[in-house]
Amino acid sequence: MLTPVDIFDTIMVNLNQCKEQAIAKITRLNQMIRASQLRVIDQDGKQLGVLSREEALRLAQEQELDLVELSPEASPPVAKIIDWGKFNYQKTKQLQKNKRSAKSFEVKQMRFGLKIGDHDLGVKCRKIEGFLEAGHKVKITVFYRGRELAHKELGFQLADKVIASFGDTIAVDQQPQLSGKQLNFVIRSNNNAKIKNP
Repeated sequence: MLTPVDIFDTIMVNLNQCKEQAIAKITRLNQMIRASQLRVIDQDGKQLGVLSREEALRLAQEQELDLVELSPEASPPVAKIIDWGKFNYQKTKQLQKNKRSAKSFEVKQMRFGLKIGDHDLGVKCRKIEGFLEAGHKVKITVFYRGRELAHKELGFQLADKVIASFGDTIAVDQQPQLSGKQLNFVIRSNNNAKIKNP
């Protein structure tokens, strides 16, 4: 189950991707530019001043380049005389680089039975430790079988034991909650401390 923070992060990532795609789609060039006056920059970055649309287009055609509107919301809009193909290629490469550098963390899952032994618990806690060191959040599920539901407190005790085994090296994002035949809670690494072995 995703926490509200996870849902918010996912929505923000999707919004940023949509925004980047929209910006890439609506970049106006040459005849598509609507503004009558433009602040024009040449391909070397030198400002040519405020020119009429026709004059800016004529300059771009003389240099066999494109007139690209960079800041349509500015007053007057800013346009640059550049090679559109090269500009678009560089912009696409930069977006891909930004996407690669943004780390994506998953919520890993670990399941415990109510009657888990100490050794098995240690093995699973070491696995959780690996997930936490990689920067992932871990959703831990304690499941009840049959009549074990009559002793719900045992699941909470197991959850407390797992949380206590990591000490202050973790932060609990979602406190243990019982839903149906499962007790769920979410932990993540506390960046201020190093994870110790349980």
